[in-house]
Order: sequence, then C-alpha cells, then structure tokens
Amino acid sequence: MKNIVIIGGSKGIGNAILLQQLENNYIYNISRNAPEISHSNLKHYTLDVMKNSLPEIENIDTLIYCPGSINLKPIGSLSIDDFRNDFEINVIGAVKAIQQYLPVLKKGTNPSILLFSTVAAKLGMPFHASIATAKAGIEGLVKSLGAELASTIRINAIAPTITETSLSAGILRNDRMKENMKERHPMKGYLAPNEVANMADFLISEKAKSISGQIFEMDYGIVTFKI
Repeated sequence: MKNIVIIGGSKGIGNAILLQQLENNYIYNISRNAPEISHSNLKHYTLDVMKNSLPEIENIDTLIYCPGSINLKPIGSLSIDDFRNDFEINVIGAVKAIQQYLPVLKKGTNPSILLFSTVAAKLGMPFHASIATAKAGIEGLVKSLGAELASTIRINAIAPTITETSLSAGILRNDRMKENMKERHPMKGYLAPNEVANMADFLISEKAKSISGQIFEMDYGIVTFKI
C-alpha cells in the first residue's frame, strides 16, 4: 500500500485517479472541495493550494498535482493577469507542492511525481497562448527535475487532449460539439477521465521504474498524425 498525495482529487481527472487508487492505497486529497466519497483509506484537506499552507504529511510515496485551467481567448483579449493566473495555477502550485513534500518523498518507496501538461504545448492551437505557455513550463519543470532528482525520485507528466470533465464542459456542451471534437482527432475520439487515470496508474507504479523526465501525449492522434 502506497501513500499518495493528490492535489485536486475532487473533480475531473484527479477524481478518476483518486477513485482508481483508493482501494489499494492510502490517499491524501488536497483541494478546495471534498470528494463525493468517504473511505477508510482517504483523508481530505480542504484548502486552496494557491492561498493556504499545505499540510504536513509524514509518509509520501507519490505526489500527483492535477489543478489546471482552460482559458481560451485571442491574444488581444488575454490580459497579463490571465497569463499570470494560468501560470500560478499550473506551474507555481506544482512547484509549491514539490518543494513542500520533496524531503518526505525522498524517503518514500519507489517515489514519484506526476504532473499534467496538454497537447497544446506541442501542437499550435489558436486561442491557447496562455495555457500553452503555462503547460510548456510544466514540461520544462519535468525535464529539469527529472535530471536533478534522477537518483531519488521519478517525475513524469501526462499531456492529454481534451478530456470530458467539468473543466471542459463549455467546449463539449452539446452532442454536435462532441461529434465535431471527435472528428478533429484522427482516431475519432477524445479522452474520458478513466483513460488518463489508467496512464497515471502505470506511471506511478513499479512497472514504470525506468521512466523519468518524460511527457506522455494522450492525443487520439491529433499531435502524432496528419491524416
């Protein structure tokens, strides 16, 4: 049984990971809202990662940072605060969590960190300037820390295409928009949270003990293929 800290495990991808890991591991969830589940293997802390101090946790094997944003605007409509807020949520929050828990993680069993990027960091997409900039920061962080922590802690990131969560509800708000989104992807689909949770399960497991500093695109072909 591993001790897993999930930041942002009450909704979306983070919640899918939490539910998948809960039966066989002890989960510390940190988010503004509590998950809609109670379990003997779950301890929840209600707080805002950007505003509040993170709790002291004595034993950690895995840290997963899930908070993100979808802020799609033309560059002329994006304010400096938009860029700053997206960077704070996606990058500074992750750095804050890593710095807080790094000493404990180093003592863990097969310790690992998992972060999240986006396909928009590699695929030029209109109106993604702010979020793509922030997530590119995440990818740089993974590469740099992968090297720095190579002898002690593995760190990887998943870069999903659009995933059906509350965060993307405005983009997938009706059947027509969902079908159009599927057609945009060469493999004619987009992600469900449990698909991303399955990749997370692999990356934090012993099966991935040789893998660090990598960005894994889950893209339904939108980055990989030109068809």
